[in-house]
Amino acid sequence: MFRILKIFCIIVIISESTMNRELMLNKLEAVNQPFDFVIIGGGASGIGIVLEAVSRGYSAVLFEKSDFVKSTSSKSTKLVHGGVRYLAQGDVALVREACVERGLLLRNAPHLVRSQPFVIPAFGWFDEFLYTIGLTLYDLMAGRYSLRRSKRISKKQVLSYLPTLKENKLTAGILYYDGQFDDARLAVNVLQTATGLGAVVVNHMPVEALIKDGDGKLQGVKVKDLFSEKSFNVKGRFVINATGVFADDILRMDRPGMQPTMRPSQGIHIVLDKSFLPGDHAIMIPDTDDGRVLFAVPWHGRVVVGTTDTPIDQSSLEPVAKEEEIEFLLSTYGRYLKEAPERSDVLSIFAGLRPLAATKNNNGKKTKEISRNHKIIVSSSGLMTMIGGKWTTFRRMAEDIISRAEKVNRLKRTRSVTRKMKVRGYKESVDMNDPYYVYGTDRDAMLDLVKGNPALGEFLSESLQIIKAQVVWAVREEMAMTVEDVLSRRTRCQLLDARESIRMAPEVASIMAEEMGKDQHWIRDQVSAYEEVTRNYFLES
Repeated sequence: MFRILKIFCIIVIISESTMNRELMLNKLEAVNQPFDFVIIGGGASGIGIVLEAVSRGYSAVLFEKSDFVKSTSSKSTKLVHGGVRYLAQGDVALVREACVERGLLLRNAPHLVRSQPFVIPAFGWFDEFLYTIGLTLYDLMAGRYSLRRSKRISKKQVLSYLPTLKENKLTAGILYYDGQFDDARLAVNVLQTATGLGAVVVNHMPVEALIKDGDGKLQGVKVKDLFSEKSFNVKGRFVINATGVFADDILRMDRPGMQPTMRPSQGIHIVLDKSFLPGDHAIMIPDTDDGRVLFAVPWHGRVVVGTTDTPIDQSSLEPVAKEEEIEFLLSTYGRYLKEAPERSDVLSIFAGLRPLAATKNNNGKKTKEISRNHKIIVSSSGLMTMIGGKWTTFRRMAEDIISRAEKVNRLKRTRSVTRKMKVRGYKESVDMNDPYYVYGTDRDAMLDLVKGNPALGEFLSESLQIIKAQVVWAVREEMAMTVEDVLSRRTRCQLLDARESIRMAPEVASIMAEEMGKDQHWIRDQVSAYEEVTRNYFLES
């Protein structure tokens, strides 16, 4: 009865977030009974699962070894999409599922997810015919969740939307619509929603070991706070491994010597000035020389160009873009423009890893041909592992694994309520020209900090429109613990202009130090660490 009442209340109103790390640690120490769910990993999969669990009335705790969405989930192409290329591969079920989830995200987080118009340039009647048919089918897959109908547009219309595009051999174009979002900001709001419902979430706290009983069944995890060096044994009825490209690391804790379940690939993006894609329309090149897809998407006053798809052998928290990948993006995108971008035009480079699920049928396949469907593995110890998937379907993935946990463990079945759950910050309409629109309904509260201290209204970066109050807000309300947490994920400075973000780092560290009670030694260490990691985000001149 209590669970039913709680679910009803969730649908009506989401309580205020309590996303404060000290409070989270206090809750962790005070708990005297096992959590229902212990979730390892604070990327898209993990944050979706923790929200799904608590919204169904379960107790849940989430641990992230670095910062939330530090790796893959903050370095996406910034698209919430069905996946046109998966339709070309015949994966109709995945495209349909993703289109539905895209529609739900637009409804539940309209301050961060929006409809993005795309243009595919056509160079001949066959292109026009093929892409028009393909995108009409794409629209049909979405059904009532379709954003807007795609259509053929004339050469003149293409050039009005994309004035920097070369006219040579261009005959027409296809206009279609997909979703665009801010991945890290959505993660913050989802976590705030989950903590408002009672979830415990802690960043910078890796899992060191799995705790088992005498029969080899999981009872919880051992975690370590990277700041205090204190370890905790946290008990849980069920443990979920949602660590993305690092899933095999946890699986080997459970079963040493096991075969890999992941086949990761690396995608990189370059960020350019808006002059290389003025206006609101994005470009999609569906078939480059080697068969990969290329996007150029407007994002926060810049242009994100990506993505490559390169198999890798080793997963890393900070993957580094390879020189050949950078050259591929510059040369391929430049081929379509009147004035091609040069290396000196690149404001930032970021690389992310895709957690592709390895299967027996993957041998010999290029990573771009491997499905992005998610897969759930249940170990004999009771460990549940989520592999594969993508940002767009993170809510559905979470729904599936909690329902699977109920089935496997013979629990009373509960209903998911996240399909209609508005996330923290929900605001039906925002002014995209407002640099603080990503805060949604929290915008005014963040700016209210300036009323109490006018100095917080000063710009840290005028070109990026970042003020000091955003740093204070990130520490107080969004669990930012390092300079990188602030500059990379609470604001997106590292990705938008890497060099500018390095210039900002000392002042950001000073503001954080005052807020957190840190000394000069901490400031120096933070600035040095940020400079070191951010060197990989720009090209040396």
